[in-house]
Amino acid sequence: MTRQVALVTGSSRGIGLAAAVALAREGFAIALNGPLEDDELARAVATVQAEGVPAMACAFDVTDLTSHEAKLKHIEETLGPLTTLVNNAGVGVLQRGDVLEVSEESYDRCMAVNTKALFFLSQAFAKHLVARDRDAALFHAIVNVTSSNAVAVAVPRAEYCASKAAAAMISKTFAVRLGEENIAVYDVQPGLIATEMTAPVIDMYDQRAKDGLTLFPRVGQPEDMGGIIAALASGKLPYTTGQAISADAGMLVPRF
Repeated sequence: MTRQVALVTGSSRGIGLAAAVALAREGFAIALNGPLEDDELARAVATVQAEGVPAMACAFDVTDLTSHEAKLKHIEETLGPLTTLVNNAGVGVLQRGDVLEVSEESYDRCMAVNTKALFFLSQAFAKHLVARDRDAALFHAIVNVTSSNAVAVAVPRAEYCASKAAAAMISKTFAVRLGEENIAVYDVQPGLIATEMTAPVIDMYDQRAKDGLTLFPRVGQPEDMGGIIAALASGKLPYTTGQAISADAGMLVPRF
């Protein structure tokens, strides 16, 4: 059986792990990524393997651009030809606060992980696919996980917003370039999702969702995002590329 093979960055937990599980249920072989070869990543791999598909740990810091090519080759040597990249790895701000007080350290950290790493891992992946023959029967795609803050301002997280807005434009740029190569590119923009990153504030947002901030009166779960990512990566939206998917329960629908 020829399988689709996906690398999912930041997949030790949260949205990344949910995406890996959802892709496994579609029959993908999965390379799960975290910055360290630790127990959390090992548990995530075991969770995906329990779905009955090949899975491996692929630990590396996505901001180490020199590691990208070697890691992609290692995945292919272990699981087979890559078809899919899910750029999910991301960080939040070091401290919420006034945009006038944002530190260079926090700004650079957001840009390094959320923007620069996404750009150059997408570049390495795309060059890898373009340079070799590919099975035309398999769907090839890059799915980037950005944020509703690519569009909507959150003043206490200005540097995060800037990094995600840049990542959203990167998604469009790669979609335009890779269309002729039959490689689809999507931008999934999660809204209020209950993850470890949002844990300190999710109760407040849960109440705001119930009060009407979102059209569905609840916060989202990682599994909601995983299902969207898997559908896109499986080619279940044929003849589409370059789309930004507002996975936010209608939060950003204009209303009055």
